[in-house]
Amino acid sequence: MTQSGILLIDKVVGPSSAQVVHRVKKLLGVKKIGHLGTLDPFASGLLLLGVNEGTKIADLFLGGVKSYRALMVLGTETDTQDCTGRVLAERPVPDLSAQEIEALERKFTGELEQVPPMFSALKKDGMRLYQLAREGKEVDRAARQITISSLSLRRAGATEIEFDVSCSRGTYVRTLAHDMGQALGCGAHLRELRRTACEHLTVEQAVTVDRLEALCSSGTVPLIGLSQALAHLSVIVWDSATLSKLRQGQQDTLHKLPRPADGASFVRITDGHDTLVALAQWGTDGGIGRWRLARVFAV
Repeated sequence: MTQSGILLIDKVVGPSSAQVVHRVKKLLGVKKIGHLGTLDPFASGLLLLGVNEGTKIADLFLGGVKSYRALMVLGTETDTQDCTGRVLAERPVPDLSAQEIEALERKFTGELEQVPPMFSALKKDGMRLYQLAREGKEVDRAARQITISSLSLRRAGATEIEFDVSCSRGTYVRTLAHDMGQALGCGAHLRELRRTACEHLTVEQAVTVDRLEALCSSGTVPLIGLSQALAHLSVIVWDSATLSKLRQGQQDTLHKLPRPADGASFVRITDGHDTLVALAQWGTDGGIGRWRLARVFAV
């Protein structure tokens, strides 16, 4: 019987994230499975799937730092801001110096405002933006605050720039490419996108769906345990009596936890065998900081 955990899939170009979930669900024969952050069909790389109790930690990875390797084409803009769209404009590409590329890196690193693309799943008056875009409509979208924690650009040809980026939740990498093209005055679109990491989990740890099928046929499922998947969070190990109270929803036991350090908002609570029992979240109540029970996990 498949247990709970996180499955790291190296998604290939072509299928949607939902199609990958459907295929893996059939392979594992489980009822409860979902992705912890989608990838567009044209993108490849790390796709995290929560299995059974693993679906309960989706929010932590949806909000986590993600890293990508991407290739953008200068001189051509598309309506989707990527290689799947209709060409809107073509312009000459300037001969960029190393200093100009470094200046572009600096300009697009740090706290930025980004206007979400029309071809996205965001909603406006109850309709998905991509639905409106397919009807040829464009509506105003409010800019959102994003964080680009690192950005490394390098020339990959006369009209191409490859880049590695680590970014916050809500960042559209194709919009980042589009905006960099605008800053250069020639326009750009994203040709390739590969997710390389989500927090401390990397694509090198992942398997393709075809490989997963072969492993499943031999009775092996490469699940990562929940505590290991959340190893970037601080951990508290408690005795069985205290853990029993937590499982019953008795939050008064949380007063034993120390105040969070370094701005951390979550802590994982485990038993002596590194089995994740609960997650506690730090918040304020009437101006007073306190821990609250955020998730409890079945054994």
